[in-house]
Amino acid sequence: MLSGLLIRSPWIDRILDGSKTWEIRGNRTGKQGRIALIKSGSGTVVGVADLVGVTGPLRLAELVVNAQKAGFLQSEAPKRLPYKRTFAWILNNPKRLEQPVAYVHPSGSVIWVSLSPTVSNRILRQLSSTQRGR
Repeated sequence: MLSGLLIRSPWIDRILDGSKTWEIRGNRTGKQGRIALIKSGSGTVVGVADLVGVTGPLRLAELVVNAQKAGFLQSEAPKRLPYKRTFAWILNNPKRLEQPVAYVHPSGSVIWVSLSPTVSNRILRQLSSTQRGR
């Protein structure tokens, strides 16, 4: 069963287009492996990526040097850390789903969503059929 990570726009689009490989968060995560990417407020899973590690806590200088990995445009370079303790969750191999998959958002979920087996299977089938079609 996949876990879904809630991510706001424009950050989720930058992950899915490959220009953002660090998701900046205020805590570490112990999760690793394939995760679903949920566009905040949409009620849909829009892609997947591999969560391969965490680095941090970061200092401001480290975030500035790696601003591109964090998805910042040159004009958006951070002037301060977004969290008291700031971490980079490292994402690889992003894939946008051809058709977003709807899910039921549990009350209180703000970072992670445990996706049902039905939703997880829909996502994995879509990825599998996309790979076979190549």
